[in-house]
Amino acid sequence: MLKTIFNDTINEIKFGYLKRKHANKYCSLASIYQNKPQIRTVVLRDMTEGYHLIFFTDKRSEKVKQYKNNRNAEVLFYNHKKLLQIKVGGPIELLQDTERINYYKQKVQGSSKKDYTTLKKPSTPIKNPDRVDYGDELNFAVLELQTEYIESLQLKRPNHIRCLFEKKDNWKGQFLVP
Repeated sequence: MLKTIFNDTINEIKFGYLKRKHANKYCSLASIYQNKPQIRTVVLRDMTEGYHLIFFTDKRSEKVKQYKNNRNAEVLFYNHKKLLQIKVGGPIELLQDTERINYYKQKVQGSSKKDYTTLKKPSTPIKNPDRVDYGDELNFAVLELQTEYIESLQLKRPNHIRCLFEKKDNWKGQFLVP
């Protein structure tokens, strides 16, 4: 049963980037800044064979700085139709491999490129949201969460089912009290 739950959980995460309107396309990514959690919604872009999660960001964003100071990260997915919560955690890093960065960069299409070309860095105060200035430089970066654990919580009756799968245990898994 645990192997089936693990495979279903992995597929559920993959659907987030494979299926355009899937509930897991958008997820919450947490970091730590000055000993306080920081959370934001991000778009899941890919999952590697080793279950690492890929996210795109502006290289000048606060989260990039936060992960340089503390690499611990956790992602939360919630599929409200299936009542399924998935947490994925591990260290996150800014991808440095030029070949892989270029591979992902070519996936940024059309108007989405604009998101990485603001003249001022993300979170800079502005007076008017219609007056954001853009340039030609693409401030594109890739974050890779190196998955160490995956936790699945299926809300259902008569019993919720919660499982933890850890890389250090070869993803074998165990049930947890929900």
